[in-house]
Amino acid sequence: MEMSQTFARRTTGARQWLALLGFGAASFAAAAIGGLGVQGTSAEYQSLEQPAWAPPSWLFGPVWTVLYVLIAIAGWLVWRRAGFGPAVWAWVVQLVLNAIWTPLFFGAGAYGLAFAEIVLMWLAIGVTVALFRRISRPATLLMLPYWAWVTFASALNFAVWRLNS
Repeated sequence: MEMSQTFARRTTGARQWLALLGFGAASFAAAAIGGLGVQGTSAEYQSLEQPAWAPPSWLFGPVWTVLYVLIAIAGWLVWRRAGFGPAVWAWVVQLVLNAIWTPLFFGAGAYGLAFAEIVLMWLAIGVTVALFRRISRPATLLMLPYWAWVTFASALNFAVWRLNS
């Protein structure tokens, strides 16, 4: 029996749904770390000089909620097809980098370091998308809004850093 068929058989039923919960929990953990990183920083963020194109702060929560759901589903779809291979490990790396950015930017106020970190995250998302493309078109498509938002967030991070240094 071919390895992919063996893996597909093992990932049926309850195990699939438990894995989806696991991917959701990983995404939730990244979001929770980010949430802890922004607690009590709303006034500080509002006091920063921002570019005219900066979105209102209330928009970030809903956007990230949707994105974390998409990220979790994308990782799960790839795992269902390929298991814990390079694509899923790339997914893990980009998610860890995602979790690190918010405390750097908001918690530490290290806007330059946060910009360097978000560039690494953007690259890691790109690697993840490229690896996902070989495995699952739906998973790849689910990652694209996230990559686009991080592109925008990178530009915003850079602008805030430059305007406030």
